[in-house]
Amino acid sequence: MKCIFCGFNDSKVIDSRACEESNSIRRRRECLKCGKRFTTYEMIESTPVLVIKNDGSRQVFDPQKIKRGIIKACEKRPVTMTQIDELVSSIEKQISNSLDQEVKSSVIGEMVMERLKKLDEISYVRFAAVYRKFKDLTTFISFLNSVS
Repeated sequence: MKCIFCGFNDSKVIDSRACEESNSIRRRRECLKCGKRFTTYEMIESTPVLVIKNDGSRQVFDPQKIKRGIIKACEKRPVTMTQIDELVSSIEKQISNSLDQEVKSSVIGEMVMERLKKLDEISYVRFAAVYRKFKDLTTFISFLNSVS
């Protein structure tokens, strides 16, 4: 960190504290050249991820939207909120770790289906029925046969 007094490019950290109100870290530093102390605040810079919808429009990624869909699919099933939160968290983590600034909604849908299939097959089928927009019973039955 560059010293604000003499411009020297190196300093040492004397004290670090989390600032709860601003989600940042307060660091007390000392310049290695002039010995003067100064305070810096560090914040994580996050860039929003955009979801590319099927019609080509874009909107900011919202994990709560995924959660609502999963909750609907898991209604009256033995799936806990903790399991749903973990599922949503793992998808959110995978998307943010990909470092892509845009992700197709179809990719997110496949992530949800992949995880739901492992968690609860009935919830998986419910989610797939809405996500894949089955046009008729024949298409739905052929999907069910491919699952089993």
